[in-house]
Amino acid sequence: MDSILSSTTFQLRKSFLCCKHHLPQFSPFKISINAPKKSNNCAQKRQFCPPTIRIIASSQAAAPSAEAATSSYSIPSEMKAWTYSEYGGVEVLKLESNVAVPPLQADQVLIKVAAAALNPVDFKRRFGKFKATDSPLPTVPGYDVAGVVVKVGSEVKGFKEGDEVYGDISEKALDGPKQFGSLAEYTAVEEKLLALKPSNLDFAQAAGLPLAIETAYEGLEKSGFSEGKSILVLGGAGGVGSLVIQLAKQVFGASKVAATSSTSKLEFLKSLGADLAIDYTKDNFEDLPEKFDVVYDTVGQCDRAVKVVKEGGSVVVLTGAVTPPGFRFVVTSNGETLKKLNPYLESGKVKAVVDPKGPFGFDKVEEAFSYLETNRAVGKVVVYPIP
Repeated sequence: MDSILSSTTFQLRKSFLCCKHHLPQFSPFKISINAPKKSNNCAQKRQFCPPTIRIIASSQAAAPSAEAATSSYSIPSEMKAWTYSEYGGVEVLKLESNVAVPPLQADQVLIKVAAAALNPVDFKRRFGKFKATDSPLPTVPGYDVAGVVVKVGSEVKGFKEGDEVYGDISEKALDGPKQFGSLAEYTAVEEKLLALKPSNLDFAQAAGLPLAIETAYEGLEKSGFSEGKSILVLGGAGGVGSLVIQLAKQVFGASKVAATSSTSKLEFLKSLGADLAIDYTKDNFEDLPEKFDVVYDTVGQCDRAVKVVKEGGSVVVLTGAVTPPGFRFVVTSNGETLKKLNPYLESGKVKAVVDPKGPFGFDKVEEAFSYLETNRAVGKVVVYPIP
């Protein structure tokens, strides 16, 4: 699931200025033409330069369907990015400064990344949990992105340069996710996977939404959830769980929403719209006197969840073993889902939740992953700003 003119070097006068509550400002780039230089061996410099993803340009014109001919932004040939060349823990992550900017396909836009978010699938991928269907190493990790379009492919109709967008950049999370992820200065993304960023959200807030809110929404749809039904959310304070609570209440019209968390997060669940907040450190949800139309299990307790679902109801399972009538699914990234939910985000009915320990700076990605892997995050772990 992973994803130049040698005589031309691009020098960045100043990257965009980006602080916590301000939009990134783009400054102009300088372009200088230099004589070809003999490159050193990549291994000697620990450069990230896999032959499958670096672009070797020639004097011949590019294929007309590949990408837009020009851009009002000057795009460098190399960028800063987090990478790993082997599977493992956070120790395999490296911050590189000479990663090739990804090539742009006809149906893609190139995004100057402002913020990215981390998901459990990111570290499971890095551990090699689905290496059989992963894209080739080395990998630039990251699924969630928010940023500014700086170039558009020749077939792109819905976006233009300067648009502020967000999305989950890999259509299938476990089946060939992009080798060039979002933990980088630039990433190339298919138009169909993106939406305009909600106008009331900053980049950090927007980056934390795509994969989680699409997972929450798709799971509710697949379960047959609808107005007037009840739901129990296991793990209600997490990235997906916090959005399941809100979508169930605000979008689907739930009659009752119950959710579990630890003691310190009970008030947070209520602030999201939960009618019943259950302290899993003190109470067993199986002992509740009522049953639910749907149980949404984000933590891997399906064997217990099936005990509190109504006959004919559904149990949505994101992780762990599946016990009937539970079912598991893997989200399909879809910009149309984001567009559908944007009005709820812009009205404030559904809120983006960024863990209060963040956002983490771009040089703190290892720390951010270590924190995410404790399974104690509230909402989403976000990396921002990205230079």
